Amino acid sequence: MKRDWVLGGAVLIGAVSLASTSLAAETSRRPFGATSDGAPVEAITLTSGHTKATIITFGASLQALETPDRNGKMADVVLGYPDMTGYSTAPSYFGATVGRVANRIAKGTFKLDGVTYHTPINNGPNTLHGGPGGFGDVIWQVIAVTRGASASVVLRYVSPDGDQGFPGKLTTTATYSLNDRGELSIDYRATTDRATVVNISNHAYWDLAGEGSSRGAMGHLLTIPADEYTPTDATAIPTGEFRRVAGGDFDFRTPHAIGQRLRDGKEEQLRFGRGYDHNWVLSRTAARAPRLTARVEDPVSGRVMEILSTQPGLQFYSGNFLDATIVGKSGRLYRQGDAIVLEPQALPDTPNQPSFGSIRLEPGQVYENHILYRFSTAPARNRTEAR
Repeated sequence: MKRDWVLGGAVLIGAVSLASTSLAAETSRRPFGATSDGAPVEAITLTSGHTKATIITFGASLQALETPDRNGKMADVVLGYPDMTGYSTAPSYFGATVGRVANRIAKGTFKLDGVTYHTPINNGPNTLHGGPGGFGDVIWQVIAVTRGASASVVLRYVSPDGDQGFPGKLTTTATYSLNDRGELSIDYRATTDRATVVNISNHAYWDLAGEGSSRGAMGHLLTIPADEYTPTDATAIPTGEFRRVAGGDFDFRTPHAIGQRLRDGKEEQLRFGRGYDHNWVLSRTAARAPRLTARVEDPVSGRVMEILSTQPGLQFYSGNFLDATIVGKSGRLYRQGDAIVLEPQALPDTPNQPSFGSIRLEPGQVYENHILYRFSTAPARNRTEAR
């Protein structure tokens, strides 16, 4: 089937739809508690067709996404907390917008125009997701909530010059839009008043079996249409190599169960990350229009998620550090492999890796990351899955 898409409204033509009839888009707003220092947090719920998404102003985070299985049974497919208590006391980037620079910066140091900048160390010897106090740890302002052909919310955060060690005042918007074809788009845009570096993405944990399910995500079938990935050192910083995936544990060009090769003790890269926590290279530069970045299918429920993005890389994390210390929305403990994270983004540690390109943003330029999550269902593959 031919599939086309356009930017901005993230409208797709010819995509398989979950909805048999058009249902009016709806929006609602409610309090979601407060941060540990008493700042109020709000939840905005978008409903369109047979899909519902809830976004909270803390971290501009996707707190819930409800979508049907092949039999029409609804389930929330993202991990998270039921209220702000968890987000305040045990932050885990659940559904968060991560930045200014998603992923890692080696040793919390980079140079720009001959000046050395230092960012907070919060992941071994490195900076992760902008450091503590990054985009996932602050409250975003609601700019607009609208409904029409789709339901949407626009959130904004202004990061001052020097915030977390980064230069320039950065103004960022995150626009979540949901339509009646089972498509959730997140459009990130940022501008600066001074040369800086930017790499923004979303850190949702996905379990298409349903949040808190006993099956988890290791049986999900994953496809990543990338010929290369970036291997890392023991601290998860890329070595600079572009390594071919062909025939190895990192080859997801055809669908593979995520857990199928996860315990290969001969693969040093899996030992380093306790599983997958690497960036797949879709191209060496950003695309002009969103293209398929990943496809995930839960064979049992039939839920399918396709991710499209303009970014050159995709960080795939297999939930390696979920260790049963977190109680989620369902009241169940989150354990290793219960969910996966798929983050479209620029390649990790780009400011220190000249061969990875550039994430530099100048005044007058606009940073953009357009991400589209397309939900549908697939028929049962065998009798067991049809039960």
